[in-house]
Amino acid sequence: MTDKQGSEAISASTDVFDSNNPFFAASTLPFYAPPFDLIRDEHYMPAFETGMAQARSEVDAIIANAEAPSFQNTIVELEKTGELLNRVAHAFYAVSGADTNATLQQLQQEVAPRLAAHSDSINLDERLFSRVKAVYDQRESLSLDAESLRLLELTYDGFVKSGALLSDPDKNTLKALNQEQSTLQAKFINCVLAAMKEGGLQVATREELDGLSDAEIAEAAEAAKSRELEGFYLTLQNTTQQPALTSLKNRETRQALWQASLLRAEKGNTSDTREMVARLAQLRAQRARMLSYENYAAWKLSDQMARTPHAAIAFLDNLVPAALVGAKAEAAAMQELIGSEFALEPWDWAFYAELVRKAKYDINEDEVKQYFDLNRVFEDGVLFAATELYGITFAKRTDLPVYHPDVVTYEVFNQDGSHLSLLYCDFYRRDSKRGGAWMSSLLTQSKLLGYAPIITNVCNYTKPVDGRPSLIDSDEVNTLFHEFGHALHGMLSDVMYPSLSGTSVPRDFVEFPSQFNEHWASYPVVFANYAKHWQTGEAMPEKLQAKLKATKNFNGGHALTEVLAAAEVDLQWHTLPSSECAQQADEFEAKALAEKGVDFALVPPRYRSTYFAHIFGGGYAAGYYAYLWAEMLDSDAYHWFEQNGGLTRANGDRLRNMVLSRGNTADPAELYREWAGRDPEIGPMLQQRGIPDSAVAAE
Repeated sequence: MTDKQGSEAISASTDVFDSNNPFFAASTLPFYAPPFDLIRDEHYMPAFETGMAQARSEVDAIIANAEAPSFQNTIVELEKTGELLNRVAHAFYAVSGADTNATLQQLQQEVAPRLAAHSDSINLDERLFSRVKAVYDQRESLSLDAESLRLLELTYDGFVKSGALLSDPDKNTLKALNQEQSTLQAKFINCVLAAMKEGGLQVATREELDGLSDAEIAEAAEAAKSRELEGFYLTLQNTTQQPALTSLKNRETRQALWQASLLRAEKGNTSDTREMVARLAQLRAQRARMLSYENYAAWKLSDQMARTPHAAIAFLDNLVPAALVGAKAEAAAMQELIGSEFALEPWDWAFYAELVRKAKYDINEDEVKQYFDLNRVFEDGVLFAATELYGITFAKRTDLPVYHPDVVTYEVFNQDGSHLSLLYCDFYRRDSKRGGAWMSSLLTQSKLLGYAPIITNVCNYTKPVDGRPSLIDSDEVNTLFHEFGHALHGMLSDVMYPSLSGTSVPRDFVEFPSQFNEHWASYPVVFANYAKHWQTGEAMPEKLQAKLKATKNFNGGHALTEVLAAAEVDLQWHTLPSSECAQQADEFEAKALAEKGVDFALVPPRYRSTYFAHIFGGGYAAGYYAYLWAEMLDSDAYHWFEQNGGLTRANGDRLRNMVLSRGNTADPAELYREWAGRDPEIGPMLQQRGIPDSAVAAE
């Protein structure tokens, strides 16, 4: 089917799109907030179809312009296209990720290849590219401001990386690969959600759950009831490790839960993802080869901070020796506690690590959680720190519709009282929500289009039961600060063009603001403001605070090893040459871990390939290393703050003005260098993790 035929087919089905569809016109709500109270499942597809048709028509108008190509009539006009499509896509992917159903999942799989075809019809349009190239070729004589020049260069590079220089036959082949890939990715996401939802552990008796809190047992009972099962049901979270493993005293239950987590997507049923994983890796390799790159990682990293797979892999490889030394020492300490009764296994790790922590530091995570009421941590910790640093304030709004009753909405203000953003917070776990935690945008900031940002923060915390608040552990506190760091990156954006706004930056830079924000969770004035007992309101005792601080790097070998293992597997999948046949997923993963020296049986990857949604269903393919790369940046940045007075408005405003508000308007390495006055150094990261320089391998 030709591009023209595709456009006609889309147009032919848009007659059901009229003023009764809430996407028909821009929202009339304050700040263009989505009218979630009016949106129904059946509204999405007509809006998608019309949105694609309108965007195509807008692009055709740019092509048909008889005037010579200019920055204004080509690049800027291209930035203005697709408003309807963006409107429906932002709402759809927010809801399908956080409150999905069978209809939305089917729609996700149906619309994915159509969106891919739509993108290809634009990115591979020779007439449009000729106009873009004409402007790009005269860029040095256009006297553009720095942001406009950056937009022009990235627009041109984006067309080239999408295949604009290919021959027509190769373009058709690429389109087919893109559509198959987009279809498989959508299917993978739905399969992983189903595998997580139905792959948990059912137990018959309360005794089998010995060690869990009353609230956790009540949640397990409710989970069984909702599935019409007897007894109790332990639901899975998206990572390999499961939180319940820390507390479960019954070793058989631990093993069963562990195996359920590990094998969730390898059961030979409709949620088995092994063939999808292998095919996705193969498709990406073939796609990269067509675009003249050695492998997919080379294509993906060409515009990232790391630049090359070699640089990213070397960065990871250098950390492996120190991680394994730590993990093996931790395992030895646990085996010593166990004695000769049995050999430590992966399902024992979290339980005995907690026992070692209690014995070594006399600290109990359950005791710590009494001081971490989710709502208080968020409002008196996360939001308090943001106000102290950036002068922004927050007020709840109950007049704006939301997609689920759990969602809480805030309006965000600048210090002068002017509107900055809307923030939608959706914190509680439910079966209709995918695992993990994330930030996304419902509306992207742009001075060109006159839009302020609308941001979502989504997590998976236990919902309050029996009048008790949601009490979270120290890792979950960090997650709350982390995701809000992404939110700040989106909310503080102050750029002209939507393509350069907020978090539209390289993957190995996008995690810098989020991970940097985690540091304020333990900053004394912030910690004192939120770490209060949920019943008495009393501050966490200094003795308990000291214990918590002393355990900061406890189990750090395990934590670093599981992330390194996942990142190494990711890059091994995505440095496969296109000539390689489809792999057996489990065998390939085992071989990749062995080759990189992270095949420590007691510490598997944080995500196994079969449920690694970051890379096979999201945007982190060949980019999971970014979390550790960005950790180098965030640790170095926090060190800068420590040397310059810590948490102050002056420091916060400097970071806001020079980095957080700038989006992708300049090379991230330049932004960082201008802000810090130098390039980042790895020393603070090693110090933060308690790793001596000598433990890191030389490249």
